[in-house]
Amino acid sequence: MTEVPNLKDFDTRLRDEAAIEPSLEIPQDPPSKKTQIIAIYGKGGIGKSFTLANLSHMMAEMGKRVLLIGCDPKSDTTSLLFGGKACPTIIETSTRKKLAGEEVKIGDVCFKRGGVFAMELGGPEVGRGCGGRGIIHGFELLEKLGFHDWDFDYVLLDFLGDVVCGGFGLPIARDMAQKVIVVGSNDLQSLYVANNVCSAVEYFRKLGGNVGVAGLVINKDDGTGEAAAFAKAVNIPVLASIPADDDLRRKSANYQIVGSNATQWGPLFEILANAVADAPPLRPKPLTQDGLLGLFDAETTGSNFVLEPASDADMRGSFAAVKPSLEVVYDNV
Repeated sequence: MTEVPNLKDFDTRLRDEAAIEPSLEIPQDPPSKKTQIIAIYGKGGIGKSFTLANLSHMMAEMGKRVLLIGCDPKSDTTSLLFGGKACPTIIETSTRKKLAGEEVKIGDVCFKRGGVFAMELGGPEVGRGCGGRGIIHGFELLEKLGFHDWDFDYVLLDFLGDVVCGGFGLPIARDMAQKVIVVGSNDLQSLYVANNVCSAVEYFRKLGGNVGVAGLVINKDDGTGEAAAFAKAVNIPVLASIPADDDLRRKSANYQIVGSNATQWGPLFEILANAVADAPPLRPKPLTQDGLLGLFDAETTGSNFVLEPASDADMRGSFAAVKPSLEVVYDNV
């Protein structure tokens, strides 16, 4: 006989889990002095994985030792690097190994191509946990695997930038990275996310943090200029502009690496690699919502719209009724 789950108990467990504030107390042993740990943020779908796969490949081609870590629950950071093949995630591998009574080994979760070492943290199954907590758990496992004893010139962390809280804000909140790079385009939503990342960096700088923003990578640049205007307004440099080009789109869709001197795009990614390496972490000046909207044509964004306050009668609609006033009115004496 199949046991029917107690939905009330399940609901209670979910509520209890949601009420627990995630801990950000990840051990902070110093990495090798030569290692640059760089966190890359951007709106989902803006092209972080495309940018990072090609950037890391070019860095390796330039003789650097590079570790690329996907910190997005979608686990798609390494898909381009590995020709579209899914990389086993640290979280799912750890769960499977734990059930079998085995330990996770480097070869179970870290793979390489063209001199780039890469892995995916992964995330919980849908409806079964918090993605931010999954990131924290993933870094705890990296600690156990010896993260701070590894010898790399660059560690690139690919973070979802739509939310900069909990585990997703870990590199900024706990100074895990020396600097942050944002990826955006000439559209309001991606720059909104980029501005949020700048706001998070500024917030933690006020609390004594040391992480800064090294710059903006403009992806799918159509030449309209909004992303460049944003970078200038928040006081960060544009590290590279990757054009909206059909050749790039086709090669990306076919899981082809273009960050190589064997392609016409090699010089562009070499410029980006050098800029990423040399750009200092800066303290940004995040914009207000109105300031962000001001970068765009008012007719496009609706920034010239005037807010009209609603009334209580509006809210009640057909249920609205005149109530007798309790105000005491005195006759003139």
